[in-house]
Amino acid sequence: MADGRDGTKASVDPKLLELLACPLTKGPLTWDPQRGELISRVAKLAYPVRDGIPIMLPSEARALSVEDVLPPPRLSGPS
Repeated sequence: MADGRDGTKASVDPKLLELLACPLTKGPLTWDPQRGELISRVAKLAYPVRDGIPIMLPSEARALSVEDVLPPPRLSGPS
């Protein structure tokens, strides 16, 4: 997902990610580089990052589906 004006993907500074929290739950956020969003698993919301700036407004957030909230299944080989 191209988010920057020059067609580049948005990114979030890891130090900034440590400081940010979900405005509703005050819980941690995780970075989804595929979609360029900050994910609050507890609130089931994805906050967009536009031009490198996290938009931490619940009204701007996308509701997550069950598939988005659950981690992908692990594939394991024989033990």
